[in-house]
Amino acid sequence: MARVAREMVEKAGVNVDQVLNLLVKNASAELTTFYYYTILRINLIGLEGEGLKEIAEAARIEDRNHFEALVPRIYELGGKLPESMVDFHNISACPPASLPKDPRNVKEMLQVLVEAERCAVRGYTHICNLTAGKDHRTYDLSLAILNEEIEHESWFSEFLGEGPSGHFMRKGTLSPFVSKFFM
Repeated sequence: MARVAREMVEKAGVNVDQVLNLLVKNASAELTTFYYYTILRINLIGLEGEGLKEIAEAARIEDRNHFEALVPRIYELGGKLPESMVDFHNISACPPASLPKDPRNVKEMLQVLVEAERCAVRGYTHICNLTAGKDHRTYDLSLAILNEEIEHESWFSEFLGEGPSGHFMRKGTLSPFVSKFFM
C-alpha cells in the first residue's frame, strides 16, 4: 500500500473506505462484464449479429483493460480483491450482462449490452463526483474509464435506433483513455 497516497486522500476529505468499496465493486463489474460479453459476442450470429461483433469485442476487451487499470489503485489505497471469484462476482456494481432467453434476438442482446454500459456510466460518474478535486489519481482513472464507457453506450444505443451520438467506432488502439494507467 502507498501509505502517503491514502493519507493524502483521507486528509483531502475523501472517505477512502467508501471509495475502495466502489472501486472493488466496479472492478468486479468490469471483469464479470468481460466474461458475459464473451458469451454474448459468441452468440452474435447472422446478418444482424455479425455487424455488432466488432463493437462488442472492442467493449469486451476494454472492460478487461478497465479491470487491469483499477486493481493497482485498489491496492495503493490499502484495499484488496476478494479471495473467492464467486464472492467477487456477487459484489459486482452492475447486474450480470447475461445472454437473453432468445440468443437470436439481436434487439434483446443490444438491450443487455446498452444497460451494462449505462450501469458503468452511472458508477464511474459517482466515483468521479466523490473524488473530484480531492483524490486526483482515482478521479483521473475513473474519468478515463467513464469516457470509454460513454463511448460503449453510444455505440450500442445507436444500433437500437435511439439517435445519433456523434461517436464513431475507434480504429486501432483500444482503451485510448485508460492505456496510460497500464503498468
